[in-house]
Amino acid sequence: MTQPEALQSLLKAVAAGTVTPEDALNKLKHFDFEPVGDFARIDNHRSLRTGFPEVIWGPGKTPEQIAQIIETMRRNHPVVMATRIEPAVCAQLQEKVRGLYYYPEARICATVPAALQPQNPGVVGILSAGTADLPVAEEAACTASLCGFEVLRLWDVGVAGIHRLLSNRHVIDAADVLIVVAGMEGALPSVVAGIADCPVIAVPTSVGYGASFGGLAPLLTMLNSCAAGVGVVNIDNGFGAAILAGQILRTAHRLKLSSEGTC
Repeated sequence: MTQPEALQSLLKAVAAGTVTPEDALNKLKHFDFEPVGDFARIDNHRSLRTGFPEVIWGPGKTPEQIAQIIETMRRNHPVVMATRIEPAVCAQLQEKVRGLYYYPEARICATVPAALQPQNPGVVGILSAGTADLPVAEEAACTASLCGFEVLRLWDVGVAGIHRLLSNRHVIDAADVLIVVAGMEGALPSVVAGIADCPVIAVPTSVGYGASFGGLAPLLTMLNSCAAGVGVVNIDNGFGAAILAGQILRTAHRLKLSSEGTC
């Protein structure tokens, strides 16, 4: 059950008289935000406001803090994610949190498997320029899957061997929104946007030689793209790209439903 469904169910129970207003108040007491020790405040209403729940940023937190946050969040959210979790930290978390799944390439921990059946309409296509870009690409792919979207992956199709991209045109054609991950000079999103009929979200990575300046060079290339319809997120931000893709698909579905309702 999603958080909006849980809230609606609770309100119906109050209206039906099966739950007292006092009991409902106790259930709702921490529904907006909930403290965890003296180090965190969980934003329980974020999914009601934005469509996606809060996600835990792993670096800078101790395994004990992350574990406490996960246990608190899972009481109100069917899916809890923690990003940028290194294997050693995950091993400690799995000792503290039951049923925690780990995706080493994406460095994501989650309370459910990423191989769930898609719950939301729309297909997210994710392309990586090179194998070295896979950690960021997999972060995007796992995030999109855990958010309930169908994901198509296409790895190692950079512009240095552009025939690899062109021979897999079917992946581009099947997607409703594309996330394109590239380091070095960052040219791949522009090429993809020139042949795609859907939004392209470009993700620069910090992969490259010295003159790539830790991802700044591909970031500038993507910002200066001559292809229309390219949006750019921050360096190595596969998570942010996946959430943006999800918001695009959710908005498109909402507009479709609105249009059908006026017919």
